[in-house]
Amino acid sequence: MAGLPRGKPEEMGIDAGRLQTAHDLLRGWTAGPDAPVPGGAILLGRAGKVSGPEFFGRQGPEADAPPIRQDGLFLLASIAKPVTYTAAMLLVERGLLNLSDRVTRYVPGFAAHHKEDTRVLHLFTHTSGLPDMLPNNAQLRRRHAPLEEFITGAIHDTVPLFPPGTDLKYQSMGTLVVADIVRRITGRPIAEFLKAEIFDPLGMNSTGLGSAGLDEQRIVRVEEPEYQRGGDFGWNSTYWRQLGAPWGGLFSTPADLAVFCQMILDQGQYGGRRLLSPITVERMTTNRLDELPWLPEVVRRANRWGLGWRLNPWGTGDSWGDLLGPRVFGHVGATGTMLWIDPERQAFLIILTSAIRDKNRWRFAQLSNALSAAIV
Repeated sequence: MAGLPRGKPEEMGIDAGRLQTAHDLLRGWTAGPDAPVPGGAILLGRAGKVSGPEFFGRQGPEADAPPIRQDGLFLLASIAKPVTYTAAMLLVERGLLNLSDRVTRYVPGFAAHHKEDTRVLHLFTHTSGLPDMLPNNAQLRRRHAPLEEFITGAIHDTVPLFPPGTDLKYQSMGTLVVADIVRRITGRPIAEFLKAEIFDPLGMNSTGLGSAGLDEQRIVRVEEPEYQRGGDFGWNSTYWRQLGAPWGGLFSTPADLAVFCQMILDQGQYGGRRLLSPITVERMTTNRLDELPWLPEVVRRANRWGLGWRLNPWGTGDSWGDLLGPRVFGHVGATGTMLWIDPERQAFLIILTSAIRDKNRWRFAQLSNALSAAIV
């Protein structure tokens, strides 16, 4: 299945001059050996077509790294989460999974440490009380633990930070448990299920959870946080690339990711093939926190989450931009990635870079502002 066609800005309702302003921003940030952003790409989609991708900078953070490849594969980090949750929603549609069920119906061992009242819905909305990462996360990575050890830790060893549904804390381990539920129901590992049920049907041939089967020479090397440096377990290591972490191990290209965005924007279908029902897309991409009766009002007002997708956290340090409407949803990743979809303007934005997001939040917001303003 072919990807989205390229369009001229004027036929897509995009101001070419403003689009160039955005390109110039990222070009400036990626210029020179001391550039704050080693490399990146921009793709803006609208009206079933795309402007881009345009690539900037280098293939890695090293000063002597070659120019970024035009077929570069990016580590998407936490943008993997809504993709993993999409796999689970396919099972909901097939009558195999209920979000209202206790997790223990599917994973009996999850009752450890008094987690028996946690429902699958809480894992989707970051209201489960699970920690973001396991306490021994770094140690597991240093000794190249298999994914199964992370799963065992998330199920049996995690101690909830609060009773489910009473607070919100971003939790990668909740995503991992959902991935394990998919495995238990289908008998297929999450990476295999995603390929067979989502990536292959959409023609996303340069996408995978983990780098197995992908050309590793195409992978854009990313900046690594301090604790990963000097070891062989960081984001650029063979170990991490091949682990296939459901919460952050997805690799893709801007063009492939654009297909996934267009499928969501078109209410679950692409290229004449329906992947999700419109009501599933609506439930995933609109705020679900108001439906949790024990969640304090102050938490609801400060956070808006669908089922795996977040709505733009406007007015906070996590904001994706100041020029996005209340219906915009998306996700970001620690490796310097951002994706948002605007159903009102029938547009989406993909920014993939190799810069640590926590050091460059303001850059991503500014770039998003410039690109949002280009949609006229």
